[in-house]
Amino acid sequence: MANSIVGPAGIVTISGALMKPQKKNGHKCGSYMIATHRTAQTTNPNCQRIYVKTADAFQRSTPVKETEILQRARFATVASAVNTRLHDTSKQQADIAAWRAQKDLVGGKTTLKSYIWSLELDAYDQQHQG
Repeated sequence: MANSIVGPAGIVTISGALMKPQKKNGHKCGSYMIATHRTAQTTNPNCQRIYVKTADAFQRSTPVKETEILQRARFATVASAVNTRLHDTSKQQADIAAWRAQKDLVGGKTTLKSYIWSLELDAYDQQHQG
């Protein structure tokens, strides 16, 4: 059976952040609590939910593997290359034209950013796998 929370008189529902995490070194760390209230009509009168995330949940339980370090490096390198290419005015017109030519094909990338990601990811893989 679910526990119910009864608020003070006059307060019907609570929604939003009840307890926010502390900021440490530019990162949010620690516990937080969020309350939600669903307004859709259902047969269940208990539409109020509270979610709690404790500080322990942020601690990693396993060491970082070598494959994960390589995946992180791959993602960071490709993300940087995508950002650089999207802002490079000398390649924008050609990239947009190539993207438009393939976007309606089967298996085509529907957004310009996903198209550039696929190009840069393929280029990274060719450089580091071959």
